[in-house]
Amino acid sequence: MRKKYNPYTLPPWLRTCRMVCKQFSVPFCIFQGIRTILIPTTFDVLLLSIFILLAVALYFEWI
Repeated sequence: MRKKYNPYTLPPWLRTCRMVCKQFSVPFCIFQGIRTILIPTTFDVLLLSIFILLAVALYFEWI
């Protein structure tokens, strides 16, 4: 059986790293979204979708 995920049992340095990633995820998504609107390439669209998925996962504490 799988244990329930608790972010408070992580080491302090890893919690700090997750907090920093959480703070930078939305500005990266906004920047990449503007870039995708101005010059849409396949790479930009894929990168934007990865950033959005990562931001959602961090805010809902899935990872």
